[in-house]
Amino acid sequence: MKKTTIFFTLILLVLSFTTISAQSKFEKEKTEIGKMLDAFNVAAAKADYKTYFDFFAEESTFIGTDATEVWNKKEFMIWAKPHFDKKKTWNFTSLKRNIYFSKDGKLAWFDELLDTQMKICRGSGVLEKINGVWKVKQYVLSVTVPNEIIDKVVVEKTPIEDALIEKLKIKK
Repeated sequence: MKKTTIFFTLILLVLSFTTISAQSKFEKEKTEIGKMLDAFNVAAAKADYKTYFDFFAEESTFIGTDATEVWNKKEFMIWAKPHFDKKKTWNFTSLKRNIYFSKDGKLAWFDELLDTQMKICRGSGVLEKINGVWKVKQYVLSVTVPNEIIDKVVVEKTPIEDALIEKLKIKK
């Protein structure tokens, strides 16, 4: 009986250590990703074009706040270049961030509330660890709208977006 108890205790210790190690690994990865996302935002604020776009994977997508803004990396670089050249970029600071991982730890996704010139926005995206470095595969920027004023916002955007809806229906 004593040997059985010792055996099961050892198994529980090994399982506990394995679980703690996995959690610790993801905690380290969360810290790494948090620093990366902060540096990503700082590069934009400083209008550091090269550093900012180095955070994106070669095959990546940026989805902006306007319904028409869906760009691959090269398209986004072309769109953003004049803003970076004029030093008229964006300054986002994370207020609250959540980071999640795939089971194998090769992919992560995040959502965060950002303090921006547009007030609170939501940044979300998918990251992939490529050659030991986390890279943005997809980034989505959304403007948040408080529920109390959504009806007013809908009234404002209706004429613009009705035209886009019709255009998109035709392209289908």
